[in-house]
Amino acid sequence: MRKRKPKKRVIAQDPRYGDAMVTQFVNNLMWEGKKSVAYTIFYDAMDKVESRTSENPHEMWKKALENVMPAVEVRSKRIGGATFQIPTEIRPARRLSIGMKWLIRFSRARSGKGMAEKLSAEIIAASKNEGAAVKRREDTHRMAEANRAFAHFKA
Repeated sequence: MRKRKPKKRVIAQDPRYGDAMVTQFVNNLMWEGKKSVAYTIFYDAMDKVESRTSENPHEMWKKALENVMPAVEVRSKRIGGATFQIPTEIRPARRLSIGMKWLIRFSRARSGKGMAEKLSAEIIAASKNEGAAVKRREDTHRMAEANRAFAHFKA
């Protein structure tokens, strides 16, 4: 057990939108410490979103993230020789980071040419409540709903 909680690191705002959430997203997107490459990919994806939908890409990205973030998850807990999947609420910071990671992961898994292309396609899909990342959230919620009977075992 920790003696005290570690300090929350302050994340700088990104240059284009002045949003710390974008910086966090880019940090998750980054591969092998190449942050400038990650920023280029993200901004290219934003430009593609804007050209395809002619809407504000930053708002669309936020909406996509909102649609991907799960509210509950199942946690495994061993009770008397049996392992139960116990549904638990997710705290806001974890919701956000899970949503970001899913959006990036399912973007990478998409077919297409280049990461910016894939990311823009996933953002557009997620903002319309479609796509693999949204499906993952719904599956997670469905699993939590199915195991609601074990909610009284909460850790």
